[in-house]
Amino acid sequence: MEKGKGIFFICSNPIAPNPRVEKQARTLSKNGFKITVIGWDREGKFPQNETKDYGEIYRIQTSGKYGSGMRNLFAVVRWNIVLFSFLSRNRANYDFVHACDFDSIIPGLLCKFLYKKKVIYDICDFYAEMIRNIPDFVKAIIKHMDLFLIGLADAVILADEIRTEQIKGSKPKKLVVIYNSPPSIQLKEGICSGTDNHNLVIAYIGLLQRERAIFGVIDVVKEHPECKLVLGGYGAEEEGIKEYIKGFGNIEFVGRVPYEKTLEIYASCDVMFAIYDPRIPNHRYSSANKLFEAMMLGKPIIVARNTGMDLIVEKYKLGFVVEYGNKKELEEALTKISEWDESALQKFSENAKKVYAENFSWGIMERRLVELYRSLAE
Repeated sequence: MEKGKGIFFICSNPIAPNPRVEKQARTLSKNGFKITVIGWDREGKFPQNETKDYGEIYRIQTSGKYGSGMRNLFAVVRWNIVLFSFLSRNRANYDFVHACDFDSIIPGLLCKFLYKKKVIYDICDFYAEMIRNIPDFVKAIIKHMDLFLIGLADAVILADEIRTEQIKGSKPKKLVVIYNSPPSIQLKEGICSGTDNHNLVIAYIGLLQRERAIFGVIDVVKEHPECKLVLGGYGAEEEGIKEYIKGFGNIEFVGRVPYEKTLEIYASCDVMFAIYDPRIPNHRYSSANKLFEAMMLGKPIIVARNTGMDLIVEKYKLGFVVEYGNKKELEEALTKISEWDESALQKFSENAKKVYAENFSWGIMERRLVELYRSLAE
């Protein structure tokens, strides 16, 4: 392997899929880097080894739970030990560690000091303000640890400029913002079954957490049989959601789907939503994939007030901002979108796509990412 060209991405989920990790891996692979992605398969559901167009995926299969707080502590420790062992055994095969979360950064930094590897810390969500079922004093300890570890990495990537406030007190050596913009791909529309019989198709594919207003949207759609809701993804509320929608023919659950199919579902829907609870500190700095996917596809999106995304939506007129938990405002927003005629839809779509191309496109993000790696390689 050519010196300075091997990158190990490490992430505490099974990469099945992980759009942010995979599009960065694909970009760097196209620019001459050799990519290996290491994920944590907590349930042993996926192949341990998988070949992708950007490189290899290796999944560490050790048990663990999602969203279980302190009960998952030993599982996280075990994951870190097994991960460090893997990184140590394979240290001849990489020069960069791209750590995608707090659960993975410590083994990466150990390799920096023991084996002189360069470490990039990619912070999509600030860990201390994301974890659930953890005592406040433990969150405070994790926050101070995280701010310290940020200063040890060779570079830090944030998903939005507003997150610089969230990591205030840290001292990153290099700081780059890479938005969660989707890559441009050819899409097939019409993937949502039954759309011809519904006036409005709403879609959400992603992390299934109660704090993302999924149950609230379900409640509204239950009252409007002329609407259709397509849900997918994985997370702590998956079984609860499947039980909650039983008997409602206008709500479809598609489960975990590949990223390309996710974009196809969005391309054939009428409106997307990313309604996060602003009472959760991490949500006040959110920069969801869905916001940029909606822009690229020319679709309106509904977001919650005081979640960071609302500033972009209002500034560029990309959809509607509602009060989190206010079903009446949500219903009104959906009604307004359903009443748009073809001319209004076309005008909205052209504006959203123009905003995306000029400010947030993945082409812009790709250049930032490649320039960062080349500067570190030098």
